Amino acid sequence: MSSWPILSLVTFLPLVGAAFILFVRGDAETEARNARWVALWTTLATFIVSLVLWFDFDRSSAAFQFVERATWFPGTAITYHMGVDGISVLFVLLSTFLMPLCILASWEAVEHRVKEYMVAFLVLETMMVGMFCALDMVLFYIFFEAVLIPMFLIIGVWGGARRVYSAFKFFLYTLAGSVLMLVALLYMYGAAGTTDITKLIGYGFSPQAQKWLWLAFFASFAVKVPMWPVHTWLPDAHVEAPTAGSVILAGVLLKMGGYGFLRFSIPMMPEASIAFTPLVYTLSIIAVIYTSLVALVQQDMKKLIAYSSVAHMGFVTLGIFTGTRQGVDGAIFQMLSHGVVSGALFLCVGVVYDRLHTREIARYGGLVERMPRYAAVFMLFTMASVGLPGTSGFVGEFLVLTGTFQSNTWAAALASLGVILGAAYMLYLYRRVIFGTITRDDLRKMLDLSRRELAVFVPLIAVVLWMGIYPKPVLDVFATSVDQLVARYKQAELSSPQAPVRRLASLAD
Repeated sequence: MSSWPILSLVTFLPLVGAAFILFVRGDAETEARNARWVALWTTLATFIVSLVLWFDFDRSSAAFQFVERATWFPGTAITYHMGVDGISVLFVLLSTFLMPLCILASWEAVEHRVKEYMVAFLVLETMMVGMFCALDMVLFYIFFEAVLIPMFLIIGVWGGARRVYSAFKFFLYTLAGSVLMLVALLYMYGAAGTTDITKLIGYGFSPQAQKWLWLAFFASFAVKVPMWPVHTWLPDAHVEAPTAGSVILAGVLLKMGGYGFLRFSIPMMPEASIAFTPLVYTLSIIAVIYTSLVALVQQDMKKLIAYSSVAHMGFVTLGIFTGTRQGVDGAIFQMLSHGVVSGALFLCVGVVYDRLHTREIARYGGLVERMPRYAAVFMLFTMASVGLPGTSGFVGEFLVLTGTFQSNTWAAALASLGVILGAAYMLYLYRRVIFGTITRDDLRKMLDLSRRELAVFVPLIAVVLWMGIYPKPVLDVFATSVDQLVARYKQAELSSPQAPVRRLASLAD
């Protein structure tokens, strides 16, 4: 299958399922049942096909693989160009892995407009996978922006009481930053005469142009991460989104910003990345500490986990801009781990919300008496979020802090506070929900995890433990790509007239 147009197949197969659902006919109950099964089988088939990328990927090469190219706009340099390297291939797999679990999680939770809901998720999968595979700037931008449409509908139609407000806030925040990226894209096309990402990486923009381009891309990627202070759309979007929407929002969409920094900001604008590293460090540390403190006082389970996502992504941006192998490795690993762990935590919230229809922490307590399997599952993902050794959360945070310490000792010390605060708010949440004595009659009637819910959690548990106990296979996939990225960063640092963060770090040491 490696000789097939495998990336196009993985990207557009969900659209085939979406089209099939649209042609399903019957009464409302039959249409809903068929839509669920078609969506589930389509996403499972997409994941199985995407596994070819894992098994056939050459881990010794930093080059883009499974490359596809076709004429798209005749008479221009804009082409349909797809390919993956060691960094992007794992985000494709993350997207295809989470999607069937989201369909299963929505099986009973979504009862109205089921056809449209399943179509929206399948279209969303196509846009996410296409964005990670695109090797043309225009193609990337189309997928990057098109992701907003199905997610806007998922929040706005199937969300909570304030769904319309949250959907528009999500849409406007993310769209506003992307307008500046479009302006930068047009400048790059005019200057380099191409929109091919592989050519733009080696083009060599002037230092002055790099700074303006970096800021334009930063405006878009910072909102997507989201970095402080443009993070305020995220808690609202998470609270109002349906459970599966929150899983994809935290699991994949937040990674679009970090991926953008790795694919564009650092390789195309290395001198500017060095110059703006102090800014990124400052915003990242504020995000880690401030949002952790905010999470401590939350009374809504979803909102607490949403703020924890901002804090965890602060570690990601910190690691990316360390310019060290350990830091970048940790940032990528942290994004993958957070995609699985945060998605699982939102699913844990969805389990009790489906039974009691409230996310208020004070409304629960003593669930271990009625739901021991749920308590065990929730504990594992809580520990992974805290960064317990043996789970995937530990590996990413440890590597990020190691890389940050090599770059800036003070930044590493301040970021370490986030680990302590993270343990505080997650254990606070777990204690309030799981332990204690049941005092309400409706809590005494709650049932433990069903077979369908266990089928959702078991793959997530396996991945979290595998990545935590034996991370080498994952680290090996992007090792050569990271080496190439860091080498380019170091080369730019040596030729730069000043490298502020490194010099301050060396003085401090």
